[in-house]
Amino acid sequence: MPVHNEDIAVIFEEMADLLEIENANPFRVRAYRNAARTVRGLGRELSEMVAAGEDLTRLPGIGKDLAAKIEEILATGHARALDKLHKQVPASLEALLKIPGLGPKRVKLLYQQLHIRTLKQLENAARQGRLQDLPGFGVKIEQRILDTIEARRSQEKRFLHNTARQYAEPLVAYLRAVAGVDEVVVAGSYRRGKDTVGDLDILVTARADSPVMQRFIEYDEVHEIVSKGTTRATVFLRCGLQVDLRVVEQQSYGAALYYFTGSKAHNIRVRRLAQQRGLKINEYGVFKGERRIAGKTELSVFKAVGLPFIPPELREGRGEIEAAQANKLPRLITLQELRGDLHVHTNASDGNAGIEEMARAARQHGLEYIAITDHTRSLTVAHGLDEKRLHQQLEEIDRLNEKLGGITLLKGSEVDILEDGRLDLPESILSQLDLVIGAVHSKFRLSRSRQTARILRAMDSKYFTILAHPSGRLLEEREAYEVEMPRIIKAARERGCYLELNSQPQRLDLIDTYCQLAKEQGVLIAINSDGHSPANYGFLQDGINQARRGWLEKKNVLNACSLRELRKKLKATMG
Repeated sequence: MPVHNEDIAVIFEEMADLLEIENANPFRVRAYRNAARTVRGLGRELSEMVAAGEDLTRLPGIGKDLAAKIEEILATGHARALDKLHKQVPASLEALLKIPGLGPKRVKLLYQQLHIRTLKQLENAARQGRLQDLPGFGVKIEQRILDTIEARRSQEKRFLHNTARQYAEPLVAYLRAVAGVDEVVVAGSYRRGKDTVGDLDILVTARADSPVMQRFIEYDEVHEIVSKGTTRATVFLRCGLQVDLRVVEQQSYGAALYYFTGSKAHNIRVRRLAQQRGLKINEYGVFKGERRIAGKTELSVFKAVGLPFIPPELREGRGEIEAAQANKLPRLITLQELRGDLHVHTNASDGNAGIEEMARAARQHGLEYIAITDHTRSLTVAHGLDEKRLHQQLEEIDRLNEKLGGITLLKGSEVDILEDGRLDLPESILSQLDLVIGAVHSKFRLSRSRQTARILRAMDSKYFTILAHPSGRLLEEREAYEVEMPRIIKAARERGCYLELNSQPQRLDLIDTYCQLAKEQGVLIAINSDGHSPANYGFLQDGINQARRGWLEKKNVLNACSLRELRKKLKATMG
């Protein structure tokens, strides 16, 4: 059975969690977590690299032991070391780790003090008020656990867009190779670039004698066949992802692609426009009475109702119809228009590569400049830099700028915003930087007013440049902290600073609607990779997807500027 990078990363994360519950050596735990991050950030499948005979130990953070485990997982689908841990740690404890706020240390405490092994036992203990007396818990955490358990009962399983892509692309390639198949495309929320997807809607055009339906259900990652007909089938893959396949006629391809791409709100609005013209739209075409007048292409569908082509990312029912009617649709930002990356980490803090390696990789990705922005001293878990180490790094950047060609390194720092809004480093060192990225990495549970005041105070610093991952969310893991984002956006405009759209697949933060609000307020957005390894520049495409959903154009993106323009803007911001 094929094993994807995400499958390997999940195993390494699980091993790290179980080792932490066992109170194993912190360096060993960190090694697995770093390996999981490296694997997730690769631009290629590890299976391809092993098949090509490549040395996995050349990957950041992957030594001989981890390389051997990767090869074992690729060959067998599991790791004996994880099987051994499952015998030592109750398997049911892993379900507790999926509750936000219950890290390995708290799960271990629940197990040791209250003998809690299952979600049901956890729920019962919380309802009885037995959690609040444990160190590090309390009434609020207890209630939050109950709320999360209740919410998860009604939520469908969703996948990060980046994760879904690992399963979608090989499946699409497989279907395209089937005899008689012409077009294969993934529609739905996946095509709209949503940060998470619940399932995959795949459309295929094929000859009548094509065996595509049978080949689909025979795909080696199919775990369960829900239904199969002559033109429709539904399966679940081993990873739990539902996939719906529809075979459509070529003359209906555009109509079906349109129909299965737009959100419900968008499709309703377009159907009303069609009705006003005496037309009917469905997945088979645009009809006037019984006669099909459009449907072979998406463009023909839009033309039939008097609209120009609307990009898939905008089809959410949030003003795109009105913009199209007024000929004011944005020319959405593309990856090729990014000139640089203003949030890059190195092995000086929690990255996996040195400055020069990160610079050369950025140049290979077509970037003209990057900002080195390692963490600061308060973030001890990331080995943050103090003044002395940051000063040494600035000197190294100067040396590399003299040596490297085709790429320029900017001096930056991802500076912690402390609870009271102060920045983690003194102005004496901040004044030597080209840019300062302020970030909240602690005290996520402050009240909305206190969290907002904290960030606003940080933005008052004359050296503050960009607010990193502004809501602090981690998709499917941690909710955004409470903050008045419209006030933050307004403050950024008034203070002349910027907001980040963090491209890490688990973040994609700012959300699309706030990107749109920032655009309306005239606040530029920096689409950054937050890269921790050379392969992480590939995450910029995920950020572009989110930016396009937020209606952003080249002129709205800070790092779409030339280096000369950027320096002017940074100089103005840094006083």
